Amino acid sequence: MASLTSDFLNYIVFLYLHESGFSHSTFAFGYEVGINKSTMDGNLVPPGALVKFVQKCIQYLELETSWSNDNTNMDKDFQLLQPLHLITKNVYELQNIKKEKTEKLQKDKHRRKDKANADRQFTAMACLTPDFLNYIVFRYLHESGFSHSTFAFGYEAGINKSTIDGNLVPHGALVKFVQKGMDISTVSTSLPCEIPSSDVMVLEGHTSEVFVCAWSPEGSLLASGSGDSTARIWTIGDGPCYSTVQRRPPNVLVLKHLESQATEKNMDVTSLDWNREGTLLATGSYDGQARIWNRSGELVSTLKKHKGPIMSLKWNKKGDYLLSGSIDTTAVVWNVKSGELKQQFDFHSGPLIDVAWQNNDSFASSSADNMIYVCKIGENNPVKTFSGHQNEINAIKWDPSGFLLASCSDDTTAKIWSVTQDICLHDFREHCKEIYTIKWSPTGAGTSNPNKQLLLASASFDSTVKLWDVELGCLLHSLNGHRKPVYSIAFSPNGEYLASGSWDKCMNIWSVKEAKIVKTFNGDGGIFEVCWNKEGNKVAASFANKKVCVFDIRL
Repeated sequence: MASLTSDFLNYIVFLYLHESGFSHSTFAFGYEVGINKSTMDGNLVPPGALVKFVQKCIQYLELETSWSNDNTNMDKDFQLLQPLHLITKNVYELQNIKKEKTEKLQKDKHRRKDKANADRQFTAMACLTPDFLNYIVFRYLHESGFSHSTFAFGYEAGINKSTIDGNLVPHGALVKFVQKGMDISTVSTSLPCEIPSSDVMVLEGHTSEVFVCAWSPEGSLLASGSGDSTARIWTIGDGPCYSTVQRRPPNVLVLKHLESQATEKNMDVTSLDWNREGTLLATGSYDGQARIWNRSGELVSTLKKHKGPIMSLKWNKKGDYLLSGSIDTTAVVWNVKSGELKQQFDFHSGPLIDVAWQNNDSFASSSADNMIYVCKIGENNPVKTFSGHQNEINAIKWDPSGFLLASCSDDTTAKIWSVTQDICLHDFREHCKEIYTIKWSPTGAGTSNPNKQLLLASASFDSTVKLWDVELGCLLHSLNGHRKPVYSIAFSPNGEYLASGSWDKCMNIWSVKEAKIVKTFNGDGGIFEVCWNKEGNKVAASFANKKVCVFDIRL
């Protein structure tokens, strides 16, 4: 229970009420009943406070039940009380406060009565049944990494479900259950494992935030792109990492994007991508130019056509074309061999945010104009249009078969589209804030893991990562381990693990099957991107503190 802070308790109750259809005001009201946030926020909640919270919930229920027997104006009754009253007063004192204030307001005959809303707002604690208790403890144990068997044991230790299921839980049983749950959780050994410093290699040299990083498909090369107008190619050994901090080591190549005569010009490296063979690295910059480098760090070609920053660029599988998308609202396909423009596509009315190849000559583009277009080289019009998002689309990804396209948006939804129909196949709405990125698992048809289930992962500003069952079109798991927006996610090559990087400075490695954290690292800056190497034994992360970290992952 070491992580049972007031914020976490707040979070559990909010989840229950939110998923049960109650409004946020009810949650805030119930929260103040149990804990004075102003005095305890950020501190560990002692067992007594949790028990007090549960007792107050029951007291709240008793108060509500008592009033509902002889009063139909429950909305008005509760509005007469302050949160402090609910913390410091017993039921009898609360009833007297209500009575005194009611008498003073008798002359106000124009006060609105909204019984339906009252029933919704103030019966939350009436759900304090074994099922509700089950729910709270399951949430805590599950999100703290405890196994389901631990939760089940704790449940049976506190309450005999078969004898009271469906009835309100008595004081003694509920308090006993909470105490038993604490006893059990203190001996659990399934807490997340902190990655030791001996398994971390810190790469220093960038002089500004590191926005992107990517492993070469072949060999032990790691590329990073920064706001310092450079990309870098790091040579990472095949052996284990070490804890020595590197400062401009000899095994790094610096790819300078800022020409010597240029000054005071924003040259952030916004995107990068290796070709399939790992022989060429493409970088996109805020100056609107795409550049191609060889693995030795030599500039091969500079591609100039865009009139605004490049936000995304991708190689096709064959490696003969490079695709770039820009804020100038256009997508450009480049002939890599000649270094010249193959075709420019100008269909969007807003900045392009992401591009993704479907195959060697067809691709999709997403924009701030809320639209997705599927285009083909040689065609003057889109071959497919997907419309349905209500805000800018942050990322698009084709599944391994190239048949399904996933998208995510600031409208808080993720959608899956099929090339055979015009409306979305699945519309996922369980996130409550903007979804920043999505990734397909490297499983199912067309992958090296054909017998494993195909999944979609989404990362959101609501601090959660969610895993979706694509076949059934439903939420499979919600991974709730971060405290701030999650900017990046990446599946391991075998699809069994998922790495996530957040602005809370934390990188987590999740077991996809068990939906729990198996490795974690707390850094010194927000994380922009995480990525796995091809062997699946190392994860790289780019940080806002100008560093790149490489982690040994032994699972």
